[in-house]
Amino acid sequence: QPRPHPLCASPPSDYSRATELFYSLNEGLPAGVLIGSLARDLRLPTAGGQQAASLQPPLSFTLASHGLGGQYVQLDNRSGELHTSAVEIDRETLCVESSGATIFGGSAAVSSSSPSPESCLLLLDVLVLPQEYFRLVKVKIAIRDVNDNAPRFPVPHIRLSVPENAPVNTRLAIEHPALDPDMGTNGVQTYRLRDNYGVFTLDVEENENGERTPYLIVMGALDRETQDEYVTVIVAEDGGTPPLVGSATLTIGISDINDNCPQFNESQLNVTLYGNSSLGTHVATVHAVDMDLGSNAQITYSYSQKVPQPSRDLFHLNESTGTITLSTKVDGDTPRLHRLIILGNGPGCIPAVITVLVTIIKVMMRPPEVVPRFIANEVEGVVYLKELEPINTPIAFFTIKDPDEKYKVSCYLDGDGPFRLSPYKPYNNEYLLETTKPLDFETQQLYEISVIAWNSEGFHVKKVVKIQVLDDNDNSPVFSEQLIELSIEENNVPNAFLTKLHATDADSGERGQVSYFLGPDAPSYFALDKNTGVLTVSTQLDREEKEKYRYTVKAVDSGFPPRESIATVTITVLDKNDNSPRFINKDFSFFVPENFPGFGEIGVISVTDADAGQNGWVALSVLNGSDIFVIDTGKGVLRAKVSLDREQQSSYVLWIEAVDGGDPALSSTAKITILLLDINDNPPLVLFPQSNMSYLLVLPSTLPGSPITEVYAVDKDTGMNAVIAYSIIGRRGPRPESFRIDPKTGNITLEESLMQNDYGLYRLLVKVSDHGYPEPLHSTVMVNLFVNDTVSNESYIESLLRKEPDISVEEKQPQISIEPTHKKMESASCMPTLVALSIISLGSIALVTGMGIYICLRKGKKHHRADENLEVQIPLNGRINLHMLEKKPVEISNI
Repeated sequence: QPRPHPLCASPPSDYSRATELFYSLNEGLPAGVLIGSLARDLRLPTAGGQQAASLQPPLSFTLASHGLGGQYVQLDNRSGELHTSAVEIDRETLCVESSGATIFGGSAAVSSSSPSPESCLLLLDVLVLPQEYFRLVKVKIAIRDVNDNAPRFPVPHIRLSVPENAPVNTRLAIEHPALDPDMGTNGVQTYRLRDNYGVFTLDVEENENGERTPYLIVMGALDRETQDEYVTVIVAEDGGTPPLVGSATLTIGISDINDNCPQFNESQLNVTLYGNSSLGTHVATVHAVDMDLGSNAQITYSYSQKVPQPSRDLFHLNESTGTITLSTKVDGDTPRLHRLIILGNGPGCIPAVITVLVTIIKVMMRPPEVVPRFIANEVEGVVYLKELEPINTPIAFFTIKDPDEKYKVSCYLDGDGPFRLSPYKPYNNEYLLETTKPLDFETQQLYEISVIAWNSEGFHVKKVVKIQVLDDNDNSPVFSEQLIELSIEENNVPNAFLTKLHATDADSGERGQVSYFLGPDAPSYFALDKNTGVLTVSTQLDREEKEKYRYTVKAVDSGFPPRESIATVTITVLDKNDNSPRFINKDFSFFVPENFPGFGEIGVISVTDADAGQNGWVALSVLNGSDIFVIDTGKGVLRAKVSLDREQQSSYVLWIEAVDGGDPALSSTAKITILLLDINDNPPLVLFPQSNMSYLLVLPSTLPGSPITEVYAVDKDTGMNAVIAYSIIGRRGPRPESFRIDPKTGNITLEESLMQNDYGLYRLLVKVSDHGYPEPLHSTVMVNLFVNDTVSNESYIESLLRKEPDISVEEKQPQISIEPTHKKMESASCMPTLVALSIISLGSIALVTGMGIYICLRKGKKHHRADENLEVQIPLNGRINLHMLEKKPVEISNI
């Protein structure tokens, strides 16, 4: 928590003096942490104090300028409380240690001038108003360091060289110490080696500036010839709690010193040399070994001072290779035994010694001579032939002769290869060397054969011939695979690596150098490096756009003319779950007849997923209304668990969720609207008159055309099923035709003037019928009218009503235009009706046909439900229960 410095403001009685406040807090604190209260620490009256009541206007605190430091604090203008802001304070960013610099921003600054904890200061100038309390307060906030940075080496790999003869306790500074932006104990404190191999350790030295440098200390003997390199990890650790660490690879190379001398593997060589050997004949080669490296291992060879000069003149010693050759011709005076003492000299070493004993065997006769005359190109004893040269290509003539002309000389060819040496007739002692089949550079490049001549005395002479086969561009590049099958996940990063093609060419030189090219059928976004054969794709691939790629690649050599070969690349783009299930429509609408049987198929929700396999498998579920509706998750068939009644609810809105089988799974939703189509399953319901026993008083003075009463009925169905027609199907009274009913409105009016003889009770049987298809439903009601001046005897009228009416039914279909006659129904049921009628009027022929079939089937069932007839009828010939509802006579003046 921030804490105020013990140094506080000047006494409150002296408001004219400038004041300094000092606070300290840790770096990295969140917003809203209290740094200090200026009013309290300055002992100023605040809003809650007793002195504050007289302060008009009240005290206010204001930053003199919003500079760099001002962004890190929030100052409450009234209370003077100073809090941290949303901008986090990072001490390592604000203050560079030992820089001695101050970063200013207006009147607020960040100061760093010493390595002490207070070296990183946030400086603020705060003005205290009003004028009578004016003062300038300088606020210093010391930013305390926390251990929020781990040590870090400037390079990931440190290399150090130690001579192999370094004595124990040798100290070597590691030039790249770890850095830690934190200060004090939070900075780097110690170093250690993860593996010291038993011969190394670390020490840390601190200079006067507090910088710590690690030193490598040699703790044991080193020998480069035993182990020339040590690889370990150097770890730097700070002093925080908990401590943080950083590491780098430390490679300790052991440098060589000249601590080994040349040595021969043997002390003496015995060599035999024929006296007739030619100049330059190889006699022997000596070889010494020095275990050191570089200049410390350079060896030169020389004769010892003990070797006599004649032997030195006879045998030449190559001081670099140690090869001894015959330098002068052997004659009769040449000694037969030579003792050659040879020294192997190394820098700063005692020479190694080897003795070569050369014994010369005298030869009494001259050997045969072999004289070659080359036809093919020959340089320094090597014959050069192109491959694919034809059979019997001549190479050289050889002349075989005896210098003494005493002996018969024969010759033959020794060595493997497609060559033949045959006499060249008609000449004697002439032989022709030629090929027996074409040469192949890729099979063998160099042949070494010998033409050997011997005389009858058994003396042999050998002439070595080296034949170098020259390469020709006779081989095409060969791919390691003719069909290269690759796969890559879709949505790859651009320039993704696919494979590295490899083709070989048995030819040599440029003729065997292979370049790679894409075939003309390769899409432009594939790239093939000409030199390395690395195949990449420059763009993201989309499996849903294209899953398979197939094209050719070429390998071309650099011969003239160039030769090429072709391979086929097939790339399969692997699926990732990057596509959500997709409904074919955002909104689905289904029209279902009411009373549709439970678990009947309402419709099919079609959904697709462009992904493949498990990623493309889609499961459907109902998010709402799951207690009524279910969906087949595989086929998408939507069903209702129960039969639906339009009169209870005319439409349903469902949300269907489609979830694929990917990981993580993707989903989408669709809106499903189910509109219930009306079935004529409700007969009209008569609301007025409420009873067959009610009656109405009609005054004889009523004028013709006057409305008497009305029959009011409603039908819960919609559309044509709810269009109601009214008709009088039975009458009884003195002059029953005096009354008529409007077929549309149900209003009953007086047709003719009433006479004295027309007084009495009139009973009208009214049929209320809908226009449902295929079978309209109806109800009946009895309308009772009593024509008289007054009602003087109600019991008499009621007794007449209780009598069974003798009414003959005259069934006439009312002729009315088709429109609903019932009064305003609930507005909530009108809207689905209008929607359904509008869609039906657009002509869904298939749906209407299906409805017709379904309704016909229901009609067949209704004949078996006589006991459950939905029509509300009053029996005409049966006895009517007149003790139902009674109604007092009513005047009709306002009907």
